[in-house]
Amino acid sequence: MTDRLRTYEGRVLPKQDEEVVDQGLQFDLTTLSRRRALKVFGFGAGTAVLAACGSGGDSTGASTSNATDSSGSAATSSASLSEIPDETAGPYPGDGSNGPDILQESGVVRRDIRSSIGSARGTAQGVPMTLELTVLDMADSGAAFKNAAVYAWHCDRDGNYSMYSSGVENENYLRGVQIADADGKVTFTSIFPACYSGRWPHIHFEVYPDQDAITDSSKVIATSQVALPKNVCDAVYATSGYERSVTNLAQLSLDSDNVFGDDGGKSQIATATGSPSVGYQVALTVPVDTRTAPSGGGTGR
Repeated sequence: MTDRLRTYEGRVLPKQDEEVVDQGLQFDLTTLSRRRALKVFGFGAGTAVLAACGSGGDSTGASTSNATDSSGSAATSSASLSEIPDETAGPYPGDGSNGPDILQESGVVRRDIRSSIGSARGTAQGVPMTLELTVLDMADSGAAFKNAAVYAWHCDRDGNYSMYSSGVENENYLRGVQIADADGKVTFTSIFPACYSGRWPHIHFEVYPDQDAITDSSKVIATSQVALPKNVCDAVYATSGYERSVTNLAQLSLDSDNVFGDDGGKSQIATATGSPSVGYQVALTVPVDTRTAPSGGGTGR
């Protein structure tokens, strides 16, 4: 992918043209805190420690473009943050804006979204995946967006969307809501989605200001998508049940995708660790700005 951002220990460098030791006080202090170095070296040793450590990289093999440290903790300053791009909700949102509405269902606030709720009984099969999104409030200096509600949904192993696609119209699996904790984090237990014809593998999500707002899709703060790393997709799609995804992915690139193609999805590519045998942990930091009018949603792909 073009224009890959330089990172240090999983964090995007705020000054892309400068060396690691010249990234500024806030970056230095965050690095020192992560290593617990302040207890040993004292405040004045920050630059020396950084110089001795040299430049690191992303150990997951997936591109990283979010300001998080290796523990997943969100940065406390919005200076280096960019608002998550607004994207289409696609034709299968299930939020009431285009037909079915799972957000009115009892039990929609849940961590495990692999099975349907209500009268539906289906369970989606596939390689296990845990999705962690960290929501930051740019209007509050990049602080964790505690109590924000995140609705996430994606296709199944066959590329079908519950509530819409033929054969699964009566299911509502792979859809659910989580409420951000004190660190702005939400976590979903799911399965790795397919690559269907014409779209890079992705996960949809909407951010609402709080749980009470989720029953009204007009109150959404941000609508976006998570792009899944190619190396992880290749590994998953080599397993049984994902055969069609191999052919579909071979015909696509992030640069040609009609959603991520404007910038190669550089701020939407998740980090991922794991393996097909044990599952993957997928993570993305999601800076949102309540001072800007949402421009996403709609029924594109």
